[in-house]
Amino acid sequence: MSPDEREIYLANFKYFPPGASNDLVIKTYTEWAPTYVETLRSGGYTGYVLAADEVASRVPEDQRHSLRVLDVAAGVGSVGLELSSRGFKLIDALEPSEGMMKRLETTGVYTKKYLELLGDGAKSVPSDAYDVLVCSGGMLEGHIPAKGIDDMIRITKPGGLIVIVMRAEFLHQVEEYKGLERYFDSLQEKGNWTKVEVKKVPNYLAGKDGIIFTYRVL
Repeated sequence: MSPDEREIYLANFKYFPPGASNDLVIKTYTEWAPTYVETLRSGGYTGYVLAADEVASRVPEDQRHSLRVLDVAAGVGSVGLELSSRGFKLIDALEPSEGMMKRLETTGVYTKKYLELLGDGAKSVPSDAYDVLVCSGGMLEGHIPAKGIDDMIRITKPGGLIVIVMRAEFLHQVEEYKGLERYFDSLQEKGNWTKVEVKKVPNYLAGKDGIIFTYRVL
């Protein structure tokens, strides 16, 4: 791990300590927004590319222009830019930080923008609205709670895809996510969604593995 990678790796623990509140997280991102992309990429962050690649692998090229996509925890718009370059045209963003949203707007690839946080119902986002929902980097300490997955399912059309990309080690480091996979399974048992694939991927951030969850809403 290079010095830059180590600095970014440790930043998550510094900025988002155990028990971090949503308010603290949003404030941190708003302050971080001007240098966020440069900082993360210096640490080898690839989550946004992994997310876009996974979505593109599931959607035929001739359908991409007509499907509605919601980028959850959209940050400064890195996933949207990657999706746009792969032929997706109808991309909306959900992001709770005003600072990040302002920078996201400069990408020019998003249509609707929701200044919203998942986990409390995401009331401003309509039900059954999206063919694809993608979330990269939104699952860590003080971020999207497990119950935010219920919001994701409500927002996504029956038959639609949900792709979640996160750091694999958070499944045992972050208290909120220690039972996340069991929660995913319980939603499948209830008939809310069905698993398409779960896979670990290398080099998500600072040489650490990521994990990609892909589900289809029922």
